Amino acid sequence: MSVMKKFINDFKSFINRGNVLDMGVGIIIGSAFTKIVNTLVTNILMPPLGVIIGGVDFSQLKIVIKKATKSSDAVTLDYGLFINSLIDFLIIALSVFLLIKIISKLQHKEEDSTKNKECPYCTLIISRKATKCPHCTGDLS
Repeated sequence: MSVMKKFINDFKSFINRGNVLDMGVGIIIGSAFTKIVNTLVTNILMPPLGVIIGGVDFSQLKIVIKKATKSSDAVTLDYGLFINSLIDFLIIALSVFLLIKIISKLQHKEEDSTKNKECPYCTLIISRKATKCPHCTGDLS
């Protein structure tokens, strides 16, 4: 088999793995989620926050390094946009954290319901579904 055919076959098997497809779906959902969070921050959170701190619109905060002339635009440091991006990041991070906590709790509850239990008489581990201990024959119902 030529090197090129081996490369193509390896690439096909890589693409067909579930991990790559899951990652693609995650990226698509992540970009949609980012749009939602950006809208939340820009249109819902920032206006009241600006009013609370004195009518400041963070996106307009900047330092002018060089003023505009007829032939060139002004050179500015737009630190307000950085503040908006930082708030976006913190909200996304908090959302992902809460989502992972919820999923983890749901998985933990699922694991708890499938675990074995301890016999109250002989303290050996037995099936949760057991009604009589197979070791000491104690009645568990």
